[in-house]
Amino acid sequence: MTRTILFIGTDTDVGKTHVVSLIAKAFVDRHQSVGVYKPVASGCEIRDGKRWSSDAERLWHAAGRPLTLEQVCPQCFLAPLAPDQAARLENTSVDEDQIRSGLQRWRDAFDVVLVEGAGGLMSPLSDRWLNIDLVKELAIDQVILVAANRIGVIHQVLVCIEAAAHRSVRIDAVVLSTTDDAIDPSRLSNQHSLQSRTDVPVLANLPWGCQQWPSDVWPIPGI
Repeated sequence: MTRTILFIGTDTDVGKTHVVSLIAKAFVDRHQSVGVYKPVASGCEIRDGKRWSSDAERLWHAAGRPLTLEQVCPQCFLAPLAPDQAARLENTSVDEDQIRSGLQRWRDAFDVVLVEGAGGLMSPLSDRWLNIDLVKELAIDQVILVAANRIGVIHQVLVCIEAAAHRSVRIDAVVLSTTDDAIDPSRLSNQHSLQSRTDVPVLANLPWGCQQWPSDVWPIPGI
């Protein structure tokens, strides 16, 4: 059966797309069948008469260009706002049924599907759903929380773990991602300090500019 893994952030701009791209490539390098799905994106552009998401294209290339770019991200909105608000500016709404049907195309064709949410764990995705609602609405098998490795990350990760538990959702692993080259002494201790405060495994601490998933860490627990 296809395994579906959701990647969600503690916030926006924490490195989700970078992390998912590295993991997709790790699957490809192991000759495993992997699909990538970003059901909704905002802040998109028009290119060659089509709506275009830079995040979706990056995922698509990392996974070896499976299916089509349009199937990676079937709902693209232009305004750089939460998807529900961006859709509203276009006099439409995020189609929840299309989110489900779009995922099924990937499940029908691949052994593993990596799904990237839009924004943080509790960010709005549609008129009714937050990102966390994808876990149950899409029957997600595992949830990976991506957090930017910077001062404050311990608070952000622990709050997200608690918020998820409050909704009976388990975070299966955390990935720390360094998103810039700023000097931040906390980056040296955040992983250890965080791991000492939660039983959720902190899988990796990705350095700034890394282009390959660490060879000594398999990115998905249990796979």
